[in-house]
Amino acid sequence: MLVKTFGAAVHGIDAILITIEVNSSRGCMFYMVGLPDSAVRESHQRILSALQVNGYKIPTSNLVINMAPADIRKEGAAYDLPLAIGILAAGEMISADKLPHYLIMGELSLDGTLQPIKGALPMAIKAREAGFQGMILPRQNAREAAVVNNLSVYGMDSLKEVIGFFNSESDPQPIVVHTREEFQREQKESLFDFADVKGQENVKRAVEVAAAGGHNLLMIGAPGSGKSMMAKRLPSILPPLSLAESLETTKIHSVAGMLDRHTSLITHRPFRDPHHTVSQIALVGGGNYPQPGEISLAHNGVLFLDELPEYNRNALEVLRQPLEDRKITISRVRSTVEYPAGFMLVASMNPCPCGYYNHPTKPCVCSPGQVQKYLNRISGPLLDRIDLQIEIVPVPFEKISERSSSEASRYIRERVVRAREIQEKRFATCPGIHTNAQMTPKLIGMYAQPDEKGLSLLKTAMTRFGLSARAYDRILKVARTIADLESSSDIQSSHLAEAIGYRNLDRESWI
Repeated sequence: MLVKTFGAAVHGIDAILITIEVNSSRGCMFYMVGLPDSAVRESHQRILSALQVNGYKIPTSNLVINMAPADIRKEGAAYDLPLAIGILAAGEMISADKLPHYLIMGELSLDGTLQPIKGALPMAIKAREAGFQGMILPRQNAREAAVVNNLSVYGMDSLKEVIGFFNSESDPQPIVVHTREEFQREQKESLFDFADVKGQENVKRAVEVAAAGGHNLLMIGAPGSGKSMMAKRLPSILPPLSLAESLETTKIHSVAGMLDRHTSLITHRPFRDPHHTVSQIALVGGGNYPQPGEISLAHNGVLFLDELPEYNRNALEVLRQPLEDRKITISRVRSTVEYPAGFMLVASMNPCPCGYYNHPTKPCVCSPGQVQKYLNRISGPLLDRIDLQIEIVPVPFEKISERSSSEASRYIRERVVRAREIQEKRFATCPGIHTNAQMTPKLIGMYAQPDEKGLSLLKTAMTRFGLSARAYDRILKVARTIADLESSSDIQSSHLAEAIGYRNLDRESWI
C-alpha cells in the first residue's frame, strides 16, 4: 500500500514542502531515499522504539520511503513523526483518510513523546500557502505556529495522541492565538530608560539621531564613561516593531530554535551583544547546515559590539557587505541561503590600550604609536560605514550626584517616531527603503542636497579631515536625519555642521 504524508524543510527563513511517500509491499527490507542526512536515517531506530513502547510494530513487509523533492537535503530529527505516521498508514494500522489535509512535523523520543522542533513558524506559513487544513506538531511549538491564521494548529504531546487523532479516537481542539491582540498586549515598556543616564547630553543627542535615521554608531571613550549603558537603552527609543517586522523577526528566531515555548511573537526589537571572541560563522551565520548568525538575529534591531578592537579582524571585515546590502548570502556546495540582516550597528571602544587617551583627569601611558596601532585594528572601510562616531568624556561628579532624572526614553522615542514617519512618507514609492541610512546615491541627490553655503562647509571638512567619498554620503544622510528631527524640508548649514561633528573620530582628524 502506498501512502503519502507531508512535512517541510526550512531553507533560509522560508520553508519548502516535503512529500514523504511510504510504499509497503512483500518482503522484509527497509529503504529510505530522497537525500536524507544521518539524523533522518537514524529515525528508523527512534520510530521502532516509540512504536514498540506504545504497543505498535513496524509492518513486517518491504518498506520503501521516498522524501521528495529528492534534490533537497533533508536534515534533522523533525521528520520522525511524519515518517512514523506514514509507516503505520502503509501497514493499515491507522486510517489514511486525513493524511492529505495535514502537514506533520515532530521529533520522537524513544518512549513516543514529542520533542520541539526548529522553524515551526515558516513551516506553518508554508502549510497555509499550500492549502492544508491544519498542522500537527509538538505542543511546545504550537503557539508559535498558531500565529498563522486560517490554519488549524494542533499541539500534541505524544505519538499516541497523533495516532488517536488520525483514527478519530480523540477530538483535540486547535490552538488559537489572536495575533493582533497578543501583539498589542505584549508591547511593554523597556526595562532600560535614558532617564537613568546622568549628563552626556551630546552623546544622547547622537544616539537620538542614530535611532531616528537607522544610522550606525560608534562610541569611543574611557572605561566607565557610559558607553554600554547608553547602547543598552537604544532599543527603548526605537520605534515599536510593526506586525510585519515582528513576524519576520520571529521567523528568524524560530529557524534558529531560540523561541520560548510560551512565546508566539517577538514584540520588542532585538538587542544582540556577542562576546568579542565570537567567530566569523557565529557572527554572520553558516556552518555545515547554515543557521542564522548574530547579524540576522539582530534583524530589525541592534547589534552591539562592545570593545570593538578586541574582535577578530576577519570577523569584523565580514560585516562590511551586510552593512551595505542589509542581507547576508551564505554559499555552500549544495545550496545557497540568504538571511536578512537589516540591523543597526552600535559599537564601543576605548581610545587606546590603557583606555585614558584624551581623558580630562587621568594621564594616558600609551605612546602615539601604540594609540595608532590600537585604532588600526578597525579598518578604514569598516569605519567609513559607521555614520556617527562620537567621543564620550566621563561624567563629572556634579552630574552623577544630581537627584533629578534626565529626559525619559518615551519622550525621545516620540521625536524619533515623528522623524521616521517623515521618512516613511518620503520613501513610500521606494521598495526596501524605509530610513535615511538606506538611501542610495540617487536618493541622496534627490533629498539630501545642501545649498551653496552647505557645500562650501562640506568641502572644507572633506579637505581638513581627509574624508572619503563614502563618508561624504554618510554626512549627507545624517544631515537629512537631523533636518527631519527638526521637521525641516531643507538641509541647513547647522544640520551639516552637526553631522560633520559626528565624524570627528576619523583617524586623520582625531590623533
